[in-house]
Amino acid sequence: MIERRPFDRLGGADHGWLNAKHHFSFAEYRDPTRMHWGALRVWNDDTIAPGTGFPPHAHANMEIITYVREGAITHEDNLGNKGRTVAGDVQVMSAGTGIRHSEYNHEQGITRIFQIWIFPNREGEPPSWGSKPFPKGDRSGRFLALASGIEGDEDALPIRTDARVLGATLNAGETVEYRFSDASRYGYLVPARGGVEINGVRLDTGDGAAIHDEQVIRITASEQAELVLVDAAG
Repeated sequence: MIERRPFDRLGGADHGWLNAKHHFSFAEYRDPTRMHWGALRVWNDDTIAPGTGFPPHAHANMEIITYVREGAITHEDNLGNKGRTVAGDVQVMSAGTGIRHSEYNHEQGITRIFQIWIFPNREGEPPSWGSKPFPKGDRSGRFLALASGIEGDEDALPIRTDARVLGATLNAGETVEYRFSDASRYGYLVPARGGVEINGVRLDTGDGAAIHDEQVIRITASEQAELVLVDAAG
């Protein structure tokens, strides 16, 4: 089963400094049929104006992955972590027992991010934060694990959950396959840019594909495409 969730039908809000689209219920957007997808709780498509951002606020017991699509995001938290993550790269915050952080766009242009939240497998551990570059050439024509709690993904940023966040880039006409370890897994795919077909279902930039009961997905790009995929337990 693959359900297309068109970008122009997503929930969201335009706050002026922040234009947010929500693939799942979040903040003031509530849809009882879109509370989560397996362990995947949040997928926000955020556009942040220059010189603005999220002021200090707290989280606990959530794995929060930020994929930067354009510009850069600057992180600071109460653990003393500071870092700037640029387009194509990823940061991970394991909120654990609690962390207070801010995320700002200090760039001269807009910043676009995917903000992804996944329920952790375990609670009560200390919070942590990390960031890592992922050159797009390394994921050309294949999926590369960017953040993962699955054995064998040692080069990915660690998360405390039975899930992985993957990225791939495709040229027009190129095809990539991804095999889930079990058809009961929950997949969610969004093109950060470009148009693709996934098992015959058309997706445009920003559209979501909710995947379940599919052992293998086959994705073909109709134009140059950049993809982000979550593979999560139920």
